[in-house]
Amino acid sequence: MSLPPQKASELKQIIHQQLLKMDVHGRIREVLAETIREELAPEHQQLSTEDMIKALRQRGIIDDVMKELKFVTDVNEKERISAPKPSTHFVDKEPPVLKKTNIDPTRRYLYLQVLGGKAFLEHLQEPEPLPGQICSTFTLCLHFRNQRFRSKPVPCACEPDFQDGFLLEVHKDSSGDGSKMVDATTMLSICDPVHMVLIKTDTFGETTLVASYFLEWRSVLAAENGIINVAVELLGVGTESKVSVGVLNIRLEMYPQLNKMLSPEITSTQFTLERQKTAEKERLFLVYAKQWWREYLQIRPTHNVRLVKIFAQDENGVNRPVCSYVRPLRAGRLLDTPRQAARFVSVLGYERAAVIGGGGGKQEQWCTLLAFLCRNKGDCEDHANLLCSLLLGFGLEAFVCVGTKAKGVPHTWVMTCGTDGTITFWESLTGHRYIHRPINPDDPPLVEQPKPLYPYRTIGCIFNHQKFFGNCQPSDAVEVCVFDLHDESKWKPMSGEAIKSVCPPGTTSSVPPFPPLCSSTIDAAVTSNEIELQLRILVSEHRKDLGLSTVWDDQLSYLLSPALAAYELERTIGVSAGNEEFQDAVRRAVPDGHTFKGFPIHFVHRNARRAFATCLRSPFCEEIICCRGDQVRLAVRVRVFTYPESACAVWIMFACKYRSVL
Repeated sequence: MSLPPQKASELKQIIHQQLLKMDVHGRIREVLAETIREELAPEHQQLSTEDMIKALRQRGIIDDVMKELKFVTDVNEKERISAPKPSTHFVDKEPPVLKKTNIDPTRRYLYLQVLGGKAFLEHLQEPEPLPGQICSTFTLCLHFRNQRFRSKPVPCACEPDFQDGFLLEVHKDSSGDGSKMVDATTMLSICDPVHMVLIKTDTFGETTLVASYFLEWRSVLAAENGIINVAVELLGVGTESKVSVGVLNIRLEMYPQLNKMLSPEITSTQFTLERQKTAEKERLFLVYAKQWWREYLQIRPTHNVRLVKIFAQDENGVNRPVCSYVRPLRAGRLLDTPRQAARFVSVLGYERAAVIGGGGGKQEQWCTLLAFLCRNKGDCEDHANLLCSLLLGFGLEAFVCVGTKAKGVPHTWVMTCGTDGTITFWESLTGHRYIHRPINPDDPPLVEQPKPLYPYRTIGCIFNHQKFFGNCQPSDAVEVCVFDLHDESKWKPMSGEAIKSVCPPGTTSSVPPFPPLCSSTIDAAVTSNEIELQLRILVSEHRKDLGLSTVWDDQLSYLLSPALAAYELERTIGVSAGNEEFQDAVRRAVPDGHTFKGFPIHFVHRNARRAFATCLRSPFCEEIICCRGDQVRLAVRVRVFTYPESACAVWIMFACKYRSVL
C-alpha cells in the first residue's frame, strides 16, 4: 500500500511523537549498552541490526510499541463486520474514541498540562473511593482566546489525580498574520490570561464553584527550553476569596519551540507596565465615579437610598464596574431567536450566593461568565447579565435594570428599548416578557390607568456595556417611570468615554474576555428514556407500598408527547399550538364511562428521584399516582429539551384513566 507524501510524513510524525512519549530511544540505549556489555566484550565483534532487533524483541520493547500505536480501522469495514445496531437511542456502552486534533504547523500552541493537585485540605479525611462507587468529583474548566476545554472528572481528594493536557492555540487576530509564525515578541503583547475554573460535583449531581483563577502564561516565553513548571495556589470564592483551597501543578510548553527566548527582565517589565496602565485607568474611573455620585446625590437627598450600583464584586472578591459584566455575545448556530435565548437563560439553575452564618443577609457575588456557565447555575444578576449580553448580540438595545421586587427585595432584570419607543421587560429567571406602559400620576382620577403585570417595584439604575444611567425621576417606582433615556432630567448618564476606558473592547484591563457558548452534550432521547424508566420504577414501588398494583398503558404514555412539546413551545415563544389534536387523541384513547386525569410539571434538573418527591407534594399529582378504581391504567411521559451548555428543560406528565364507578 503506497501513501501520498503528505500522509506518509504525517504518519512518521505520529510514530515519532509516540516513540518520544514512551521514551523508546532511552530504552534502546539501555538495551544497546547492556547487549555490548554482556555479549560483545570478549571478541569486540561488530553488532548487526538483526542482533539489535532480536535483543529489543526479547525484552518486549517492540511489542510495547505496537500495542501503543493504535491504527484507526476503515469506517465502512467496521460497519460491515459489526453487528447491526438496534434503532435509535439505546446507550452505546463501547468506550469513547478520542478525537485526534489537527495541528496547524504554521501556528504557535501553548501546551498546558495539569499534573495533579495537592493541599486540598477540605478533603483530607476523604476515604479512597471503591471501584464503581459514585463519589464527589473535581472538574477543571479552561478558557483561552475563544477556546474552551474541560478536564476529565477526578475523585475529590487531598491530592486529586489531575492528569490532563490541553493544547491552546496562540495567534494574533489581526489580518495578514495568518501565514506568519507568531514570534515571542508578538506573543508577549497577547495579554489574555488562561481562565481556570474548578467545579466540584457531588454524588447527587449538584455543582459548586470551588475556585476561579487567571493564569499568566507568558512567563513561558522567557523559560529555558520553552518549558516552565508552575505551582498555582487556588483561592476560594465569595467570602472565602482570601483562603487557599489547594494547589495545582501546571506545566507550560510552547509548540513548536521558540527559536529565540525572551529575557525574564523583558517579560517582567511588560507585566509591570500592563499592571500600571490598568491600575491608572481604574483609578481615574473611580475618581470619575465618585464625582458622578456626588452630583447625583445633590439632585435630591432621597437618592442615597436608591439602588444605583456602579461597582460589583466578582467571585474572587474583586470590585469591577457593572458595565464590564455585559457585552454583546453571539451564540452562533446554538440559539436562533432572542426569545429562545431568554428560554435558555431561564433553564440555567437559580441559586443565591451562600452566606456563612445567619442574619438572612444576601452575599454579593456577580460571577464571571465562565464560572456561571461551568457551574450551570447562579444568582439573578448572573442570569440578567447573560441575557442582556445575548440580546445585545441579537442586535437589540438591551440594558440590565437594578431595582427591587415586592417587599423591597433587591433584584435585577433586563429591559429592551424598541425603535418605536416600546419598553419591554424580560425576567431572566423565568423567560417571561412584559410590556411597560407608565402610569401618569398627574392624570385625573377618572382616566383609566394601565395595570402593571410585572413583579418589579422600584428601579435605581440601568446599564449595558457602553452606557450607565441613574434614575433621577421624582419617584423610583417602576410603574410611573418614563424611559426617555435622552432626557437628562429623568436619567443621569455616565460618560461613555469613562466607561469605555475600563470596559472592553480596546482596553488593557483586568476584565476577563467572554467565552463562547458550547453546544449541549446531552442526548435528549436517551435522557428522556432513562428518566421515564426510573419514574416508572418509583411509581410502581410507591403503589406497591400502598397495596396497589400498577398497569402501564404505553399507548396513552406516547399520546402525552404532543402536550409536552406544546408546553415547551409556549414557554419559548409565548404561543400555544397543537392543543386540539392532543385533546382529540386523548378522547379517542379513553373509552366511554372512563375518566382521564393528567398532571404536567417542569424541572431544570435531571434527577428522577428529586422530581418524583416534588410531584408527590402536589395533591393533584398524588391523586393520579395513588389512583384507586376499576381498570386503572397509568401513563408517564418525559421529554427533555436540550439547550447550550448542557442546560435542559425537563417536562414530565403523569396521567391515568379508570372506569368511573358511582
